[in-house]
Amino acid sequence: MAFTFDGPLLLVGAGKMGGALLEGWVARGFDPARIRVQDPAPPPEIAALLARLGVTAEPVIDATGEAPGVILVAVKPQLMDVVFPSVARLAGPNTLTISIAAGRTLSSFEKQLPQGAAVVRAMPNTPAAIGRGITACTPNAHVTAEGRAACEALMSAVGEVVWVDGEAAMDAVTAVSGSGPAYVFLLAECLEKAAVAAGLDPDLSRRLARATVAGSGELLARSELDAATLRQNVTSPNGTTAAALAVLMADGGFEDLLKKAVLAGEGRSRELAK
Repeated sequence: MAFTFDGPLLLVGAGKMGGALLEGWVARGFDPARIRVQDPAPPPEIAALLARLGVTAEPVIDATGEAPGVILVAVKPQLMDVVFPSVARLAGPNTLTISIAAGRTLSSFEKQLPQGAAVVRAMPNTPAAIGRGITACTPNAHVTAEGRAACEALMSAVGEVVWVDGEAAMDAVTAVSGSGPAYVFLLAECLEKAAVAAGLDPDLSRRLARATVAGSGELLARSELDAATLRQNVTSPNGTTAAALAVLMADGGFEDLLKKAVLAGEGRSRELAK
């Protein structure tokens, strides 16, 4: 997808997600000369990436020169009140602002930007680091078709992009796909510990757990079958998998726990917006 917006691209925050986005943009042909980065102290690996691309991270971006075509804000929600006010002053009448901060509402940005400013709230996840992320986006009323296309071009550089109708759904999105990788990593962690408890060598347990979770995820990604059908295909009647699933699928088991976890994450996302 082409990068069609005019003006420079300002990336605010060059952490892991900011770095993944930056690398994805350049890999897709975006000119590094059009990128400005605001970050007082990028981590070493991102600093090395910036040096390789010939992009300088600046502690504060001054207001001289052309207004950004896009401002993408990739700082932690807790830092937003410190960082964004000075950034908002850089926006021109045609600037699109994209935020990937969990819990921060569209209105919280609108209050600091020029009247009628176009804002998109986006929630990527950590598989973006390998180009396998998914980002959910929701726009305010001022985002045009061209603005949506610009946002999709930028975020698709690190994976799939979906649009959500209504900002209220973003709290659930955050709890499902934003936090979801941590649930998957916990599964691998627990599977490894269970393997050790069953008498396997720790190194073998780690390899089996990691490969099983990673391979199953790749199979799910490539298959046209839904997750339930794939699960059923592994499960022989009265076999070992069926015995294990009887425990996981009992009342109060895996499904109920995961539902509680997602609802807890959704609630915390709402709290961050207050």
